[in-house]
This record gives sequence, structure tokens and C-alpha cells, in this order.
Amino acid sequence: MGQAQAAMDTEVTLQNIQELYRRFTTDCPSGNLHLHEFKKIFGINSRSTEEEVAFMEIVFHSFDSNKDGVIDFLEFVAAVHLILRGKLEDKLKWSFKVYDRDGNGCLDRQEVQHIIKIIYKLKKHNDAAHTVNTEDICDRIFELVDKNHDSRISLEEFLEGAEKDPWLMDQLKLDFGPSDWFVEQLKKP
Repeated sequence: MGQAQAAMDTEVTLQNIQELYRRFTTDCPSGNLHLHEFKKIFGINSRSTEEEVAFMEIVFHSFDSNKDGVIDFLEFVAAVHLILRGKLEDKLKWSFKVYDRDGNGCLDRQEVQHIIKIIYKLKKHNDAAHTVNTEDICDRIFELVDKNHDSRISLEEFLEGAEKDPWLMDQLKLDFGPSDWFVEQLKKP
């Protein structure tokens, strides 16, 4: 928690935002962050696993709020704010948006299992001894969260379930660590 808490305690000042804008325009002269640039920021390259690539693409599209295929500076700042200063509820709402691939406001088993599969393959990549049955995890999530048993999880059920159960919070909250990268970028000359 120490590193994550330190990132959360870092004050983002107007000067930091101006510097971030300068770097953004230097790295993205078009004024837009494209998917390949986004992947590069998070270290996704030809040696990255299929799961890492897929996850970063999902994250990229979740930050592209106007769905124009690029992240402009305002979308970038909103993403940075969510990552560094966002409240838990806002982060959970963002996580729900990432899970909700079709954007219909409800999660079905396929959507949940798809993200869980990607996340656990990433974790397994980092911990080769870690094996897990994602179908069982998906079933357990639905048992705990789907209160009306309609085989769909609403945003309200998602938030309520995450708040009540620490294991469920760990499964539902997407935390891929970009705050460390951002704080590092602020410290560069």
C-alpha cells in the first residue's frame, strides 16, 4: 500500500499539468494520443503477451470517452485524475465500464469472464505457479453480486457487491498501476 498511497498523496499542481501538457504535445504532436502511443507508454511491445495487448486496448477505449479512436488532452487529464485522485466509487465505475464491452449498462457472464481471463493470464504471466479456473471465479462473482438472479450485473449491483466483500473488490477493481508511471513522469526533468 505504501507506493500506491504515496502516489495518491502526490499533489498535482497547475505547474504539473502545464508540464504534462508540454510533454503530451511533444510526444503527441497531433494533439491526440493514439493506441500505439498509449501501448508504448505502458510498455506494450512486440514481446508483450496477447493478454497484455488486449487489456491495454480495452483500457485505451475506456478512456476514449467520445469514441473517436484517440485520446485528446482533456481525456488524458480525466484519466490521470481518475488514476491519481479518483475516489474508490469512481474507480469502480470505470472498472464497470471496462467490463461492459458492449456498453449496454449491464454485465453478462461472457463480459465478466473475458476480463477475468485476461487479468488472470496477466497475473499468471507474472506468477507461473498461479493457476485458476476463471469460470469458477465468474460463477462466484455472479453468486455474490447478481442479487435479482437475472444473469446480468447492473452498475448498482457491481458497486454494492464490491463494497461488501474484500475478495470481490479485489476481483472487480481494475488496478494496473499507471499511477507509478505518472508520478515518475512528473519527476523527470
